[in-house]
Amino acid sequence: MQEEVVFVTGNEAVARAVKLAKPNVIAAYPITPQTEIVEVLARYVESGELRSEYIHVESEHSAMAACIGAASMGARVFTATAAHGFLYMCEMIFWASIARLPIVMANVNRALAPGWNIWAELKDAMAHRDAGWIQFYTASIQEAYDTTLMAFRVAEDRRVMLPTMVNLEGFVLSHVMQPLRLVDEAAYDEFLPPVRIPHALNFERPHTLGTLISPEHNFLVQYDNNKCMRAADDVIAETEREFEKITGRRYRAVMKYRCEDAETLVIAMGTLAREAEVACDSLRDKGEKIGVLRLRQLRPFPKAFAEEVKRLPAERFIIIDRAYSSGYGGILAEEVKARLYDLGIIKEVKSIIAGLGGQDVPHEALEKLFMDKQGGETWYGV
Repeated sequence: MQEEVVFVTGNEAVARAVKLAKPNVIAAYPITPQTEIVEVLARYVESGELRSEYIHVESEHSAMAACIGAASMGARVFTATAAHGFLYMCEMIFWASIARLPIVMANVNRALAPGWNIWAELKDAMAHRDAGWIQFYTASIQEAYDTTLMAFRVAEDRRVMLPTMVNLEGFVLSHVMQPLRLVDEAAYDEFLPPVRIPHALNFERPHTLGTLISPEHNFLVQYDNNKCMRAADDVIAETEREFEKITGRRYRAVMKYRCEDAETLVIAMGTLAREAEVACDSLRDKGEKIGVLRLRQLRPFPKAFAEEVKRLPAERFIIIDRAYSSGYGGILAEEVKARLYDLGIIKEVKSIIAGLGGQDVPHEALEKLFMDKQGGETWYGV
């Protein structure tokens, strides 16, 4: 299959993916650095290229509320946000999850105030890791496009039925331009079946949704949510394999780079993981056996991580975080250390906090950090 190649920003790439998915409803409110996504979608709707109900709302809280209402009626829905807009949605974020609604949202990661900052940081999404949403983290414009395409199929799978967010870092991905290989529309139409939400409201078979839950039932609803989140891990893997068949592009929950003989294993997410790969190549040329393990999803935390870590020979782990839980540590670092403990693995772990608020972290700086044998926690630039 011959694919068309275009040169676009990360935001436009996401909008192009949403256009292919043909959502019934798009609820939109602008916020930097996400605004271009909903602007491009608005142009598609206005021109007739995309037949969707485009709802202009007065706030992000209302955007998610509109998505919840539409999905509750069985519609395929999409929205996009960033940082403080995400926080404004917070009440509805939890509501969408516990209602088991397959909403897809792009989140353009941006630092949170104070002080006011519009550049990349992952805390907006990672602070909501317990909200019951599937969370993907992307490292290129192509990956943001492809992951958005896969997100609709994952979210709407009968075994899952959970809201899903695709994260791309503000400006680092949202506003840069890279070549993008487009997916053939006919092939994608076969890949993504029509949306069917089994618990959608139905006038022929009336039922209630979202009413008061008693103590004896509330924990069962949460248990069911957790069970489906865990099932999503296998559904994601299936979806990635099927997507590879139509595009030739291979994605996995854990992406390995020069790991097979690595004595030091760098673990990271998003664009910092890609920068770590450049540092890895440079250090390999100097005789250092370093590999990079990039996590594409935080929730569900991938089972493949345990499988890879047990199999790989590394004796030292370095975890890079573009987010921090104040008074505790790097969020990804603490997640990884918990998994290592569960596996009975006791090895040296170094935590690096870097890139907060859009701080530039060139590969040369990462090389120095990787070669620093000091363990514990290190803040780049301090």
